[in-house]
Amino acid sequence: MTQEPILSARGLVKRYGRVTALDHADFDLYPGEILAVIGDNGAGKSSMIKAISGAITPDEGEIRLEGKVVNFRSPIEARKVGIETVYQNLALSPALSIADNMFLGREIRKPGFMGKWLRKLDRSAMETFARDKLSELGLMTIQNINQAVETLSGGQRQGVAVARAAAFGSKVIILDEPTAALGVKESRRVLELILDVRRRGIPIVLISHNMPHVFEVADRIHIHRLGKRLTVINPKDYSMSDAVALMTGAKAPEEPVAA
Repeated sequence: MTQEPILSARGLVKRYGRVTALDHADFDLYPGEILAVIGDNGAGKSSMIKAISGAITPDEGEIRLEGKVVNFRSPIEARKVGIETVYQNLALSPALSIADNMFLGREIRKPGFMGKWLRKLDRSAMETFARDKLSELGLMTIQNINQAVETLSGGQRQGVAVARAAAFGSKVIILDEPTAALGVKESRRVLELILDVRRRGIPIVLISHNMPHVFEVADRIHIHRLGKRLTVINPKDYSMSDAVALMTGAKAPEEPVAA
């Protein structure tokens, strides 16, 4: 690829005592693409994702966003520059409303004295924004923006989490196993949602064990093995069984990484 990656990492190392979770790992995400990250359990893909999203600090290596070196000390720092992560457990508050969940930690205060000194929330602004964002992504099957998240189905909850990420993740969205706990119909909706977000120009990192889903939506597939990037493949050129064979070590990559 001739264009520059929007998010890249070189030589990431992370050790936990004697265990090396990341062994000089590399990573590249290009503008406007869906990059799937696959790897066996224990391959280090979670550690790599945590490093690029600010959840852990690597011992060595360099991460760049839009060509500039970044050193995240927390996920909040990554969020501030436009990297949003939707973890498998969603990090939604079940008892709070959809609108409140959309703005968790980013609440809009009323203008002037009421907001500044009395810390009053601008509920109507938050509700309008939340409704607009859900509508943009075709999620207005959710009728009431004030209903509690615990009343939603698994797919709808995933939709709210992805919509929140899309609303605030101006540069990169990382999705960790977004269809893991969902049925066939709800998984389909989430995959459509992922494609909708990509159409809006936001590149996505998709971590998934579900090979049919990976092969359906990914533009490229990053295969992680033994703490580092083994290779990157084009799903059009390989079968699912090829990908699994590479991931498990049954097959060696044919060529160096196609960046």
